[in-house]
Amino acid sequence: MLLLSAAATSARADTTREQQWFLDAMKAQQMWRSSTGEGVTVAVIDTGVDPSNPDLKGRVLPGRNFAQGESGDEHTDSQGHGTGMAGLIAGTGDYGGGNGAFGLAPGAKILPVRMPAEVTSGAEGTKRFNEIAPGAIRYAADEGARIINVSMGVPEGTPELTVAVKYALDKGSLVFAAVGNSGDSGNRVEYPAATPGVVGVGAVGKDLRRAAWSEYGPQVDLAAPGVEMVHPCGGGSGLCKTDGTSDATALASASAALIWSKHPTWTNNQVLRVMLNTLGGPTDGAKRNDSIGYGIVRPRVALENPGDPGPADVYPLPDLAASAAPPTPAPAGTPVGHAAPQTAGGGESEASTYGLAAGIGAVALVGAFLGYWLLRSRRRKATAAQDQVGTQGPGLGWPGQGDGGGTRGF
Repeated sequence: MLLLSAAATSARADTTREQQWFLDAMKAQQMWRSSTGEGVTVAVIDTGVDPSNPDLKGRVLPGRNFAQGESGDEHTDSQGHGTGMAGLIAGTGDYGGGNGAFGLAPGAKILPVRMPAEVTSGAEGTKRFNEIAPGAIRYAADEGARIINVSMGVPEGTPELTVAVKYALDKGSLVFAAVGNSGDSGNRVEYPAATPGVVGVGAVGKDLRRAAWSEYGPQVDLAAPGVEMVHPCGGGSGLCKTDGTSDATALASASAALIWSKHPTWTNNQVLRVMLNTLGGPTDGAKRNDSIGYGIVRPRVALENPGDPGPADVYPLPDLAASAAPPTPAPAGTPVGHAAPQTAGGGESEASTYGLAAGIGAVALVGAFLGYWLLRSRRRKATAAQDQVGTQGPGLGWPGQGDGGGTRGF
């Protein structure tokens, strides 16, 4: 069953905006003075997107329904999940005369790409996902979606999925995908997050630590808020509160939309490179760790001082090049390592956590996974006190904390 859990409770109130802690933490009002994501289309490959939600009015485009044989079209969302992801990206807050829920990039447009409901469980669901997802990704790229958001995952990838991602990158898109929510119960690798060329996104909570359920490993490229997320969902005036790497992925996609809107002539590689160069990296000084990848998204920093976006035609994460190299055997279930991104310097002084790219090792993907769908329910549970992360550059501190000698926050 898809990700709206029992924790996805009705949360509509006249204090909706106050409940959206991640917008305050990321300084959304400040960012919206320079960019709202206008002019950027984000494809949401999910359960469909319901445009009747007042917080998504005018944001949802015609798309495509890949759920053949099921009632409705791409604007039908019986599960509410796709509408929720669209709301986190492009919610306008229009409900009740401006008392609704906002997305991080309220000026962006949403291209709904609906997946079948039966790809939610079992080996057959995984098979169906891998049959349909490559076409969905290609469709989104062909329709001009600069950003493709995939807040779902299965325990096995395919060569066809890898080829489709490469196709999207060659068409100029970026693909973001959730790494999964089984970090505290098996931590099984999921695809397409571990697919070469996809930006795998993990989740952090209000304390800037990896959520206990957020999966970890070399497939994690970056992280974003994913705990107690209030957002539009479902039809009518639906509003939900959820947890998950799905939510974090939507915010990563929205962050890219904000940057691309301000710099419309940049390529996908340049937008991603600036995102990487301005992340809030691990506090121990490491370039990356397996919990939050290279760090937490900071679109505010990227908008204020992006630095040199670097070459237009060089993908900044190494897994894509590694996947094209002659393979060497790897343990079953090991994704291609996402280490040592290619940077172009610039950004805030000390804000970048990267150096020059190290040599890229070739690692083969070996599919030997459990044959069932791993789209786990988001759970309202405490975040583990581990994998502390923060920022290394100047900037506004985390609410309630002084900047001191080591800045926290976005």
